[in-house]
Parts: sequence; C-alpha cells; structure tokens
Amino acid sequence: MLLFVSITVSATERWDIFEIELKGPKTENPFTEIWVQAEFQFKNFRYHVDGFYDGDQTYKIRFMPEHVGKWTYVIKSNSPEMNGKTGKFRCTPATPNNHGPVSVRDTFHFKYADGAPFYVLGTTAYAWVHQKEERIKETLNTLEQEAFNKIRMTVMPKYYGRYVSNEPDLYPFEGSLESGWDRTRFNVEFFRHLEKQVGELRKRSVEADIIIFHPYDKDSWGFSKGTVEENVFYLKYLVARLASYRNVWWSMANEYDVMHKPESEWETYFKELVANDPYQHLKSIHNGKSWYNHSNPWITHLSVQTPYLEKTQTWRETYHKPVVNDEFVYEGNVPFDWGNLTPEETVNRFWTIYCRGGYASHGETYVHPENILWWAKGGKLYGKSPKRLRFLAQIMKAAPEKGLTPIHTQWNKETYLYKEQDYFLFYYGNSQQASARLKLAKDKKYSVEIIDAWNMTVEKLEDEYSGTVEIPLPQQRPYMAVRAIAK
Repeated sequence: MLLFVSITVSATERWDIFEIELKGPKTENPFTEIWVQAEFQFKNFRYHVDGFYDGDQTYKIRFMPEHVGKWTYVIKSNSPEMNGKTGKFRCTPATPNNHGPVSVRDTFHFKYADGAPFYVLGTTAYAWVHQKEERIKETLNTLEQEAFNKIRMTVMPKYYGRYVSNEPDLYPFEGSLESGWDRTRFNVEFFRHLEKQVGELRKRSVEADIIIFHPYDKDSWGFSKGTVEENVFYLKYLVARLASYRNVWWSMANEYDVMHKPESEWETYFKELVANDPYQHLKSIHNGKSWYNHSNPWITHLSVQTPYLEKTQTWRETYHKPVVNDEFVYEGNVPFDWGNLTPEETVNRFWTIYCRGGYASHGETYVHPENILWWAKGGKLYGKSPKRLRFLAQIMKAAPEKGLTPIHTQWNKETYLYKEQDYFLFYYGNSQQASARLKLAKDKKYSVEIIDAWNMTVEKLEDEYSGTVEIPLPQQRPYMAVRAIAK
C-alpha cells in the first residue's frame, strides 16, 4: 500500500513506499527553483533520493527500503524551510504477495528481490492509462483475469491514426493545445494519475514496463520534440516520482530509431537514468528496424522487435543478457503486417522463443467497431492465445529453475531446452511429424510426456525410456512438444 506520510510515520513494509511530505516556500516556478533530496541510511547502506514538487507548495520524497530494520534520514534542500530536517522509520518484513523488484538472474533470466524466479509473460497496451476511467478499469479487470505479468505502456499519450487518436483528459505539462506547453512546469495531476495506475498494476503483481519516449506523437502535442535539456528535466522528474514503485521497469524508448536521435543523445538519457534511480530498476530500449547496441553497460536486457526467432540463442550468446522479444507481430486481423497473426501462430512463436531461451510479449489487434484495440487502448481481450500462453507459463514454471539451456548447433534447426541429461523440453512448432526422435542418456531412465501446446493437454506415457527412442505423436497435429525427465 502506498503510504502518504509525514515525518512522524514510523513503519513501512520492505519494498513498499515510505513517503515524506514537506511544505516549501512560495516561488514563481517551484519545479526549477527548489530542489530537495534525502539521504537514507541503514547500517552501512546509504541511498540518495531526489524529491519532487507535487503542487500547492508541497514537496515529496519517496523511498523504497530494501532492508528490514531501523532507517534514519536527513533532508537537504536549497530551501531553509526543508533543509536539515531529520527522521527515522522502521522497515518491516514483506507480506506474502510482495516479492520486491525484478532483476537479472543467472545471466539470461529474471528473479524477484526475494529470490523467487520471474518468468516474463508480457503484454502490450501502450496508451491504456490515457483512456477514460471506464476503459482503465476494464483493462485492470482483464489483467486480473489473465496470466500476463508485465505490460508495456507509454508515459506520454500516443497517436496512431484511426486506432488511437483521442485527446487524453490530462496532459503532462502545464499549458494548452492552443498556447503550447511549458516544459519547465509539469501537470502534477497527470503524473498522479499515471502513478495511480502503476500502483494498481502492483496490486495485481504486474510489472509496469514504462516507455519514457516514443515517436507516435501529434503535431499539436509535440511531446516527442523536446530538447535534450527538456527531456533530461522530464526524465529526472519521472524517476523521482516512480522509481520507488517496486514493479517499475524502464524502457527508454519504443522504436527509438524512428525518433532519429543520435546515439550520443540516448547515451545521455541512459546515464541520467542510472544516476537518478537509486534502485537500478531494469533498463532497456526497443527497436524499430535498427538495433541498439545492447552491449552497453546500462542495458540490463534486450527488448527487441523481430520475427527472426531462430536468432534468439545467438543474441543470448552475443550480449550475455536476457532476451525479451517484446514485439514479434501481434495476434489480430488489422490490414498491416505488424498486427495480423493467427492465434495459432502467436502461440507457436511464444513456444519457439521460450524453447530457444528467450521470453516474449503479447499484443492483440483485432478490428473493433469503435477502434478499441487492446494493443493501443486496453479494454477487453478477444483472442484465443492468452489462455494458451497461461498454459505455456505453467509448463515453464515446472521446469528446472537453474541450469536450463537452449540447444544451439551449427544447423540451428532444433528447438528445445535441456538441463544436462536430466530434463528435456522439445518443441516441434508448426510441423506435423508422425513421431519424435529423442536422444536420451543410455544410463538413465526417463518419464516422457506428450504436450499439445494448442489444446493445452499433457499425456504421460506409461513406459520408461533410455537412449535413442522414437515417440509416436498425434497424426497431422502441429504445435506438439515432448518433455522427458530423468528419474
């Protein structure tokens, strides 16, 4: 629960939000004239956290404690009214549904801060927070019912022709469409609304993959046209408000190359992000046609757009980071090549990516009479893939937590995961082979199961198997998998 607290509050749950609220002086532009920050200390751990202006002469500092015990803090500011104030609070153990922020595990995977593995099952609803309240509630209700645990979403409103062209109720800056925007003054109601939805996602154990910049702008908005100085100012304010939410991931941009900014500019933004995020949340950048240099140290994982799934292992080996294929084409029927996959092919691509050692995100773009497409506005899901993706997630969670590796040979035709000679998960895609030829260890006995990825069934065979064996598969049925586990 987000606690709106004063300096007298004494307890906050681990990985929750401790908030300090302060009254500052009356100035012409409090966003630019006043700065405030706090140094939090627990034993030898120190965190420097920037505060932000939240309207009505009110300044706030939000902190996510990562250690249980007694914390102290001191406030620093160029305002005498706030400078030098001190306080303390107690951090209590996390409750059962609070696993902390997600980070990288074992080079190629993810985990929560408490050590529990996190298996990405993403979805996409870029502008869902910029819709009417009824649609927002509908989106949250949908997420509550589905298995998705990460959602890609933009901070700024999005324009994409007929599919998303509505004016939002709130804009990020003070000003108007007619008079223009003052990029030195933020609309605090806009950011309060945004963080409220991030909090709603947190209640539902959904990670918010926050897209900081994107190119899909209206000329009358111009939000993508900021100078470097203006963009850094916005980025720092955004981080000060949202970094204390444990479910935040940072996506620097969606289709960054469409914005035609030099590499040096993106480097500036990433360095500012690293410098201003005390908790070092996961960080990525999403491509259109041109790939970013994911070997840069500030990139924690790949967030890619590509249909070339067979290269997943190569990207793992090249960058030594988790690979998340956030956009391999959406399930739907719009007349564009980025949004008309069948549900069968959507499920097939998910299985292929996972069994080649990556993770993936879903999106849905079915034509709707009111142009309410999940990928843009959220709302309801109409496709057939989500429940089958839940089934895939169950299969992956049942696999060994550590040591799982995708096969990668010179031919690169096979798609399967294995752990030494103890576990195999073979996936055969859209082929309809009559049998599966397995090369198992001769000195071990294996139980074998036939998995139907589309019909969501698992059939355990009665016999035990060793060595090279041939397992009959259902005739002329694609999307089959075989799981072999050593006894």
